[in-house]
Amino acid sequence: MNNKQQSTKHCGICDKTKKEGIYLYQLFICAECEKEIVATDPSDEVYSIYVKKLKAINQSTFTM
Repeated sequence: MNNKQQSTKHCGICDKTKKEGIYLYQLFICAECEKEIVATDPSDEVYSIYVKKLKAINQSTFTM
């Protein structure tokens, strides 16, 4: 029996459970949101939503 099942994680941007993505500090960002963030123009309405959600990273990190 193979126990190498890919785990799912909760995306901090779209609030959906996904299998693939990246961690930016402690925030998981799914692959789809990562692509959207990179491709979004700052003049788009959704850009400010991404910025707001990414700002939450600052509030959950600490310095050593």
